Amino acid sequence: MADERDEDEAGGEDTQSGRAAKARAAEGSSRDEAPPAEQFRLSSRERRAVQAKLPPSVQVLHETIRRQGEQELGRTATALAWSALAAGVSMGFSMLARAMLKGHLPDAPSSFLIESLGYTVGFLIVVLARQQLFTENTMSAVLPFMTRPSLSSFGRLMRLWGIVLVGNVAGVAIFAFAIGHLHLLAPSVREACVAIGEQVMRNSPAQMFTKGVVAGWLIATMVWLVPAAEHAKVAIIVLMTYLIAIGDFTHIIVGSTEVLFLVFDGRLPLSDYVLVFGLPTLAGNVVGGSLIFGLISHAQVRSDEG
Repeated sequence: MADERDEDEAGGEDTQSGRAAKARAAEGSSRDEAPPAEQFRLSSRERRAVQAKLPPSVQVLHETIRRQGEQELGRTATALAWSALAAGVSMGFSMLARAMLKGHLPDAPSSFLIESLGYTVGFLIVVLARQQLFTENTMSAVLPFMTRPSLSSFGRLMRLWGIVLVGNVAGVAIFAFAIGHLHLLAPSVREACVAIGEQVMRNSPAQMFTKGVVAGWLIATMVWLVPAAEHAKVAIIVLMTYLIAIGDFTHIIVGSTEVLFLVFDGRLPLSDYVLVFGLPTLAGNVVGGSLIFGLISHAQVRSDEG
C-alpha cells in the first residue's frame, strides 16, 4: 500500500510539472505571437511617428486628386482660359529645349537620349506652376465625374476640357509662330525644330492614336504619383515625360507645337495637322489617361470601399 501511495504521489507530481511546463510554453507562445506594438510597447508619440512614415493609401491619393479636380471644375471660364493659354506657351519650351540640345549635340546615336531631356522642360514649368494642361486634366478632372456621375457633372467636365484644350492649342500656336518668324533661332536649332516635327509626322493616324494612349497613361501616372512624392516631384515629372520622349509617344500639346511649326513654315497643310496628328492623338491621350488609367484607379478605390 505504501508503494502504491508513493507511485500515486510521483504521478501527481509528474502531472503538475507537465501542466506547469505546458503553461510556460503557452505563455512563451503568446509572447511570440504578440503584435509588435505590445512587444516593444510603443508610446503614442512613437506610433504617430510610424504612421507618418507610412506611404499614403490609395484612398488618400484618390481623394487628393479628386479634390484638385473639383477646384479646377469650380474655376471661372476666364481664369481657366488664361491659365490654359499660359500652359500652352510654357509647353512650347519642351520643343525648343529639345531642339536647342539637338542643334548643339554631335550627330551620334547617344545624342538622342540627351536631347530628349529637353522634352521635360515644359512639363516641369506647367506642373510646378499649377497651370492648366489638358492631358493633366484628363485624369484629375474626371475623378469627380466618376465619383458622382450625372449629366451636370459631365457638362462641367466637358466645359473644362473644352476651355483648356482650346487655350493650350492657342498657346502652342502662338509659340510656334513666334519662334519661326521672329528670327530667334540659330540655323542649327531651326533645322532641329523641322526635324522634330517631321519625325512626328512619319507616324500613321493609327500610330498617332496608339502612341497617344501610352502617353496619356504616363501623364495620368505622373498626376497620380506627384501627390505622394513630397520631395521627389521634379524626379517624377522628369522620369514620366522623359519616357514619352524616348518612346516617341504622341502628346497632343507638345506635338501641336512641333507640327504647327511645320504648318507655319509652309511645310505641312493645316488639314494634316488636324486629321493625321490632332484628332488621333487627342483620342489616344483621352483613352489612355481617362478611360483606362482613370477608370482602373477609381475602380480599385471603389472595390476597397465595397
